[in-house]
Amino acid sequence: MKRLILSTAIVLGGLTAVTAQSDKEVTAKNEQKTATLTQVEEKVEATQELKLSANAVQDFKEVKASELPEAVQNAVANDFDGATISKAYVNAKGDYKIELTTADAKKATVYANAKGEWIKNELTKQ
Repeated sequence: MKRLILSTAIVLGGLTAVTAQSDKEVTAKNEQKTATLTQVEEKVEATQELKLSANAVQDFKEVKASELPEAVQNAVANDFDGATISKAYVNAKGDYKIELTTADAKKATVYANAKGEWIKNELTKQ
């Protein structure tokens, strides 16, 4: 009887050790997957940024500054104190390329959608 109890204890101890080892391996694999997933997410974000940049540099046709949507004109007025619109362009998607001259005579190009949201902004809010 003592041998049976001792054998059972040894078997259970061995199974516990194997289970603990398996848990460590699973944890290590999960950490590797998390690290890989993080790298993939970073690459996706970088790709999306490149797509935004590529979209911002599509073929644009020149339009009069007065033809810009009111939302875009308001965004320029609100975000760039004293800046004036030198030239304006629109592409087939309805995105706008706007060349600005700032109050201190600097030139910059910004991109906005028809809602007045910035796609690409070389200037910081003043």
